[in-house]
Order: sequence, then C-alpha cells, then structure tokens
Amino acid sequence: MTTETFEFQVEARQLLQLMIHSVYSNKDVFLRELVSNASDALDKLRLEKLRDDSLDADVSDLHIRIDVDKDARTLTVRDNGIGMAYDEVGQLIGTIANSGTATFLKELREAQEGGDAEGLIGQFGVGFYSGFMVADEMTLVTRRAGEGQGTRWTSRGESTYTLERVDDAPQGTSVTLHLKPADPENELHDYTSPWKIREIVKRYSDFITWPIRMVPESAGEGDAPEPETLNSMKALWARSRDEVSDDEYHELYKHISHDWREPLETIRLQAEGTFEYQALLFIPSHAPHDLFTRDFRRGVQLYVKRVFIMDDCEALLPPYLRFVKGVVDAQDLSLNVSREILQQDRHIQMMQRRLTKKVLSTVKEFRTKDAERYATFWREFGTALKEGLVTDSENRDAILAVSSFATTHADDEPTTLAQYVERMKDGQEDIYYLTGESRQSIENSPHMEAFRDKGIEVLLLTDPVDEVWVDAVGEYEGKKLRSVAKGEIDLDGEGGEKAGEEREKQAEEYAGLLGWMREQLEEDIKEVRLSARLTVSPACVVADAHDLTPALENMYRAMGQEVPRTKRILELNPDHLLVKGLNQAYKEREDHSGLVESAELLHTLAVLAEGGQPKDPARFVKLVADRLERTL
Repeated sequence: MTTETFEFQVEARQLLQLMIHSVYSNKDVFLRELVSNASDALDKLRLEKLRDDSLDADVSDLHIRIDVDKDARTLTVRDNGIGMAYDEVGQLIGTIANSGTATFLKELREAQEGGDAEGLIGQFGVGFYSGFMVADEMTLVTRRAGEGQGTRWTSRGESTYTLERVDDAPQGTSVTLHLKPADPENELHDYTSPWKIREIVKRYSDFITWPIRMVPESAGEGDAPEPETLNSMKALWARSRDEVSDDEYHELYKHISHDWREPLETIRLQAEGTFEYQALLFIPSHAPHDLFTRDFRRGVQLYVKRVFIMDDCEALLPPYLRFVKGVVDAQDLSLNVSREILQQDRHIQMMQRRLTKKVLSTVKEFRTKDAERYATFWREFGTALKEGLVTDSENRDAILAVSSFATTHADDEPTTLAQYVERMKDGQEDIYYLTGESRQSIENSPHMEAFRDKGIEVLLLTDPVDEVWVDAVGEYEGKKLRSVAKGEIDLDGEGGEKAGEEREKQAEEYAGLLGWMREQLEEDIKEVRLSARLTVSPACVVADAHDLTPALENMYRAMGQEVPRTKRILELNPDHLLVKGLNQAYKEREDHSGLVESAELLHTLAVLAEGGQPKDPARFVKLVADRLERTL
C-alpha cells in the first residue's frame, strides 16, 4: 500500500514539542485519555447499531484491551468500537484541536505558570497526543465499522506523520506507543508494568461502562491466562452517595467535560414514580473558553437504562445553563430516541423543568450559605445565567433571586435586587441602573452626576445581555427598573428639593436657545431640553423612555436585523458656564450663524461623553482645532 507523508500545522508542532518535553509532571494521564477515547468509540458504535441494524459490525463483546510487550517496550490500547475511515484519520488525528490550538497554547502556558497544568490536554481534544509524553513513536491502526479497509497512522511527534491504507485491520482502533525508557526522577514510570496500569485505570477510569481488560503476566510456560477486567464498570449515578468518594465523582466530571479542574459542585437527583430517572450534574469551577461561541457544544450525556444514547442532549437543560455537565439516565425512554423526538417528549420536558430548578436552588444555596463559592460561580457564569431572565419567564423570579450586580453602593461587592430595595431612600420609587462597556465608563458618565450628588444608588450593568433583560423583567417587587439615561429624570423629593418657580424661570430664560438648537440639530436629535440629571457636565444625550439604546441597536444590527436609527434627546445643564454663555450670546446677537458650530460641538461632546462616536470625526477634529487656534 502507498504511504503518504504529511506535515503538521505550525501550532500543532509547537504543541507536540511542549508535550514531548515534559510539560506535565503527571504523565499517567496519557492512559486516561486513550481509554476515554476508546470508550467514546464504543459508545458511538452501539448507538450507530441501534439506529441502523443493517450495519455490518460485531457488537457482541464491546470492550477495551490493554496489551504490553516488555521486550519491545510497547503499550497498546485497543477497542472494537466505531473506528475511523482514511479521511477521518487525516481530519481528526492529523490536525490538533483545529479550532482552538492557539487558545490551548495560551492556557497551557498560563497553567504552567500557575502550577495547574495537569490534565489540561483533554479540554481541547488533544488527548490522543498526550501519548508523546511517554512515547518516542505512536502508531494508530483503525478500521471504521462496516468498511473493508483500514488505515495506519504513524508519527514520532516531530514535524510529519504518515498515512497508509491496510487490508488486515480489525474493526475499531488500536494505539501502540513505543515507550521511552523509564525515568523515575522525571516522573516517567515504567508503563509496561501491570501494577502501574492497574493503578492508573482504577484511579481514572474505574467508572467506564465498558470492560477494560488486560492479560496478566504468565505464571509459567504454556500458561495462557484469561484477560482480567481492571475496572468495576459501576455507574456512579446509580450508586448511593455513601458508596462513592468525591474523587470518583471528580474523575467522572473530568471524563465528561475534559476539564482538568475539580467541579465547583456535584448535584445528585433521583426521581421515582410514573417516570424514573437518575441525574448526576456538575457545575464547573471555571468557564470554558468557548462558552459564548456559536460552536459551543452544550447539553448533558443521556443514557437509557445504562445504555449511552447521546453525548450532548440539549433538551435536558435550557441554553442559559449550557455550562452544566453531567449524566442523566432515564428508565422509560426508547433506545432509538432521536433529537427531534426529545424536543417534543413530555417526559423530557418534565425532566428539564426539574433539573433546571435543582441547579437554580443549588446556586441559591451558594448565595445564602457559601459566599466564596457563589462569588466564583457568578464571576464565571453570571453572564450566561442572566440570559434566562430573557428566555425563561417560568424561572425568572428564581434567577433574579440568585443574580447580583455591581452598584455604586460598593466598589467590589455586588448586590442583589432585594438588597438594593432594602437600601432605597425614603420616597424613592424606582430601581435605577445604567448600562455601559465598563464600570469606569459608567461611573464617569454625565448621566450619573445628579445621582452621585444626591447619594442615590445605581446598578452598573456591563454585560451585553443587560441591555435586554432589564426591559424583559421590567420591575422587581413593584419597583420599576429605570435607566438613568432614558426619559426625564426628576429627583426632587429623592435627596433634595428644587423650587418649582426656579425651574419655570429657567425654562422661560432658555426657551429661545432650546428651540433654535433643535432646528439646527434636527438631523440628529428630536428635542433639546434642560436637564435635571446634570451637575458638572454641560450636556448629555438621552433616549426616550421606550426607545432602543444605541448599544441595543448595534446588537440587533450585528445579528443581521435592520433597525431604524433613533434620534436622541439633547439635555443642557442650565447651571454650566458654557451653556449660560451660549444662551447669553444667543440673546445678544441678531445673527446666530456664528453659534451653529458651537451648538454642533456641544452635541458631539455629549455623544462622546457617553462613549459614542462623532457622526463626522474629521469635521469634529477641524472644529476643535479651529477653536483651539483662536485661544492662542
């Protein structure tokens, strides 16, 4: 057969070199990764056979087998699972983490610096290559179930690998490692030692639902002992809590999630009665790098009577809980269930409701009983959870109860809406908030000036989803959620009084200027009025109470939805010297043409102050330069 030689991608070569040069002190994890891959291959074959009974594949004795050859110093991990076709080997084995290699390298270096690199390999789908930590050369032989020809892949972990077609490959996949010499000083053990293999399998893979077999060393000549099964194969979710250690749960989590960290929480759930199921869910301690990407694979593993059905069953948890990992084992579903059927299944919908409530109640326990774990959870997953305020009206109150937000009340301690309401000033009727890109930009916003001056607390919302959920929720305990950048703000009675006579007098004094500016700026604004929210800045732009904010308009446009451009309202601070001077000049001059540029600059400065962009940056720069020139 013809052998073809291919080159690894550049980042893949960098990754291989990092692995080969002992990035990980715990090199035992290579066997965990190879066994995990073999287990996945067996799951996929059984599922494929369930869906297509005509598939020419032997599923009578699905298992994983480990063979060692002390003389040749090789270790082989075999499975008789789904296998791979020639093209699949090139796609899956020939490229390393093709969608995340650069991110993996970055996280790998960070983990090294923090001493937390153990097991990171599985997270980015590069577990197969962990074999190069202990081997000088790796050979993979595979044949896809139902096909007649197999494929051999070989590499020394340098710049190239080879592919060739073979005729005598058994169904499934075997990975043979040509082991490096043992080096105990560098934590490189003798992986031809049966006791070492037993220890690794027991520690990392005892819960694997397929038998992991190894032939024990011969007792004497002519003796051919039967293979022994190294793992218990007991489903952890089916065992009582006192039979399972935390370490066993954590290893199952790592196997499912390919995360190297321990989970933040383990959640057990068992339902009995008309519809029986068992669930073992995990809340991670760290958000995956691709949590907010379109390609993120969400959902938990679904089993039916201990039979693996699918790896990422999205129907069991809502999208805003997509970070939750785990296993659900149902007793009353069909083994031939499809994703389409699951979406309509009444029992699945019942399970989703209960699992969702269980996760939310667990987060509530964090908030009330374990501040440190709650802080970790909210930092990592709060943004995702808030999506549920928009999409899940049934659980909206529960989500609000566990949500917390940055606030002007404290620099580093978030607050709940209940705590905000407790602190509201006498006479305050609304919960005030402001959205923006960062806490700093919000705190420096002109919209905040009167609230800061009067000591009224404001929620500081910096996540994109905040633009949406505040409108969806609307109110909390009868208190309206109100943006300080929308509508008219009147803080009289909320921290101080301002005489009505003085306000009427100012309105009369500025009436001419306001009407004239509205005419001059009519392409960009729909109204000019005096402001009750400004104490320091000369002007700001605000939206009407029911208008879309600029940030929300941009979000819709980014999603491909065309929305009409909304004209804003320009508010002027009647106590600012610049505004007073502009009003005086307007009254004194019969020809107002010289003030047009000043009005335009004032509006653009207000747009810039809230983080917007000038409509015509070049013109704005010219106007400012001209003004500066006149002052010299």
